[in-house]
Amino acid sequence: MKELFDDDMEVTVTLSLDDGSEIECRTVTVFQAGGRDYIALLPLEGPEAETGNVWIYRYREMPGGEPELENIEDDQEFELARDAFDEFLDTVEFDELVEEDEDAPEAEPLADPEETEDHR
Repeated sequence: MKELFDDDMEVTVTLSLDDGSEIECRTVTVFQAGGRDYIALLPLEGPEAETGNVWIYRYREMPGGEPELENIEDDQEFELARDAFDEFLDTVEFDELVEEDEDAPEAEPLADPEETEDHR
């Protein structure tokens, strides 16, 4: 899977919605599933941004390098793309945990377990 941004760079996309409005989204990643490319977008404004939900679209680059997004109409295709994105999230979370463990100094116990009170 190909991430389109890192900590220093944020790639955004402005989507034109069916009702004529536009919304800016952060590109989370472009990934493959079932032989097709998909893009995961995180809305940055409006009520959609508050939910934290990611929008997944079919993705391809046109001959001039211009991206094209398509709605996923088929439930089975959407399930396939969603599952692949979930696997991506699991990998990212695992990688972040491993990086945090490597960067963190070894923790010293705050107190002797025998000296702490049980507050159940």
